[in-house]
Amino acid sequence: MDVHGRTERLELGDQGLREWEARVLEASPEGIVLSRSAFYPGGGGQPADQGTLLWQGVETRIAGVRKGDDLYLIPIEGEPLPAVGTIVQAAVTDERRTALMRTHSGLHVLCGVVFRDFGALVTGGNMDVATNAAPGVIGTARMDFNLPEVPPGFKEAVESACNAEITADRRIDIRVLPREDAFAIPDIIRTATNLVPEDVKEVRIVDIVGLDCQADGGTHVASTRQIGHLRVAKIESKGKGFRRVRLEVTN
Repeated sequence: MDVHGRTERLELGDQGLREWEARVLEASPEGIVLSRSAFYPGGGGQPADQGTLLWQGVETRIAGVRKGDDLYLIPIEGEPLPAVGTIVQAAVTDERRTALMRTHSGLHVLCGVVFRDFGALVTGGNMDVATNAAPGVIGTARMDFNLPEVPPGFKEAVESACNAEITADRRIDIRVLPREDAFAIPDIIRTATNLVPEDVKEVRIVDIVGLDCQADGGTHVASTRQIGHLRVAKIESKGKGFRRVRLEVTN
């Protein structure tokens, strides 16, 4: 069972889950702790989820999640707080979560293509839902690579290759392995620095079958076709040997 403090993390086992029932273990304006939660708390460049708690005819809107000894759901300022012991109906905002899942999986496709075709590792990245973007754009993201220079035609080649992998409808599998078994997989770390803490004994693996297999803690769609379409919006130089690829995920 995946747990963080007193909270069972449901989203790691069921990424399609959007509504569930839970008991309130702690509640204050600084955060609400639930016995069970499918709110992704953020990490690896993926922002935390938002959503609501419904209880006794009252709604509490959740603006985000803070990780501490427990997972604290952050209520919007002034929202009512359920008492400890209350059973709540919790819900993640579906449109936002789905956009982030599609975008996160799109970044893994990008990572796999650039590693396979250009041998470059990731040095950083993040993503968000699209705001004030062109019609049809549901997510924006950037990923940085330790690429010494940008080869001719790089932007067009990467975009074409990424969308070919999306069209191929590759399955995206998730499993958890003992640390020793996980690190026995070739190239399981696709970042220039190993970001998996030494005290982590079980490693969650996200595998775009036949393209990209790496340690990752975020949420993803079930196959590449569900991503939609990737557009490489811009290539930027971020210093000697570092290139930033900016992506847009569209319907």
